[in-house]
Amino acid sequence: MDIDNETQQKIQELQGFEQNLQQIMMQKQAFQMELGETENALTELEKATDDVFKMVGNIMIKTDKTKTLEDLKKKKELLDLRLKSIETQETDLTKQAEELKAEVMRKIK
Repeated sequence: MDIDNETQQKIQELQGFEQNLQQIMMQKQAFQMELGETENALTELEKATDDVFKMVGNIMIKTDKTKTLEDLKKKKELLDLRLKSIETQETDLTKQAEELKAEVMRKIK
């Protein structure tokens, strides 16, 4: 089958969209994992009645529970925002890729 230059360019553009989507999905997965870990840490920290410790590099230091809770809540908010942003990007890219794919399919049929 002979494909014109414009269609070939659109196919390459579609491949670029798919690569970007794959990268975004990997970032999304990493943020989801980090968010899950942060939520677990918050849950455990809220239950804690004794001294609280956190890892700093390779050492564990005693820390203030209230400050640590505050820091984790801020981190959770930031991760939620990043996830929403990534999900928006994912939705937009998916829509663009689907439209381009439909256009390419029409041209090659």
